[in-house]
Amino acid sequence: MTEETTLKEIPESDQKKNTHTISRLVEIAQVWYDQIADGEIPSIRLPTRTKQNITYDDASEVWKYGERESTRAASTARGATHLLKMAYVIGFLKGQLTENRSSTLREMYYISESWKKAKFTAQDESNYLVEDLEIVTALEREAFHLRPEEDGASVFGPLKLRETTRRGAREIHCRDDVGEAGYAIPNNVGSVEFIDHDAKFVIAMETGGMYARLQENGFDEEYNCVLVHLKGQPARSTRRMLKKLNEELKLPVLIFTDGDPWSYRIYASVAYGSIKSAHMSELLATPAAQFIGVQPSDIRDYDLPADTLSEQDIAALKAELTDPRFATDYWRDQINLQLSMGLKSEQQAFAARGLDFVTGEYLPKRLKEMGVV
Repeated sequence: MTEETTLKEIPESDQKKNTHTISRLVEIAQVWYDQIADGEIPSIRLPTRTKQNITYDDASEVWKYGERESTRAASTARGATHLLKMAYVIGFLKGQLTENRSSTLREMYYISESWKKAKFTAQDESNYLVEDLEIVTALEREAFHLRPEEDGASVFGPLKLRETTRRGAREIHCRDDVGEAGYAIPNNVGSVEFIDHDAKFVIAMETGGMYARLQENGFDEEYNCVLVHLKGQPARSTRRMLKKLNEELKLPVLIFTDGDPWSYRIYASVAYGSIKSAHMSELLATPAAQFIGVQPSDIRDYDLPADTLSEQDIAALKAELTDPRFATDYWRDQINLQLSMGLKSEQQAFAARGLDFVTGEYLPKRLKEMGVV
């Protein structure tokens, strides 16, 4: 089957998107070709991906990579191998875009088994290279038709939407038409269109236990809110859905996590973007997102059951004190308080005060303090 024949079978709108993506990818290889033709060693420049190289962008209100860059060139065996692998990935992606097909990051990793010296040695290596391509092309991996293995999380509440799939469009009410698991967020959030809602805000929770608690206690109905289960560190599709709910429906987004340093980073990834995907911050981050708990001060004020901070926890908290995403008086005060207490606590710890305490007292009080209700 020829490329020309295949492209004719693709819907025109998809063909235009795929053609644009292919051209952006091929431009990378063209630069290498031109470098070689000019007698230069082929190379590529990319931003340094460290917390020392992320800066706050006032216009978009998110954290992006700064001006520090590193060069990967074929002047060394390691550099040449990296460019070789990138060339193979570009060829693979061009092929699947031509056929309008998709694959997972894991599938691409296994497909590289046949690439000889361009074979990936670990999944992280292939993931990192795809991020390189996102940076250079200024396109997200969804444009490459690459899907993560993990799916998005779930949504439950007074929200009606339309999702367009390969099998056509379907309308779904995220409370009336779904079970307790809620509506599963698709990998491509761009296929979702909001139709109607009665929501006043969105509350996104780290754990499934808290998601189920708010459902069982009817919190979504009493406060007309959309519940989102983050499933721990949220997938990119989950972060895109939160941004979509905030920007398109103008709904406040609140992040409810455990009270430990790793959970604070969940909030930071939603609100400001993560360090490893700072190049996608404008697409993934929701700068207006607010942290609703568990706060270190809650552990003290409510005498919550708690565990002692581990050495890793302490190191992570100290690292957050130098992380620009936590460079506010609020976070400095809370983190220093936690270090002085030496304690951490989980969302479910509120159950020590009764199964209705979190929905009947804690969250209503916090919502009023934050001016949401």
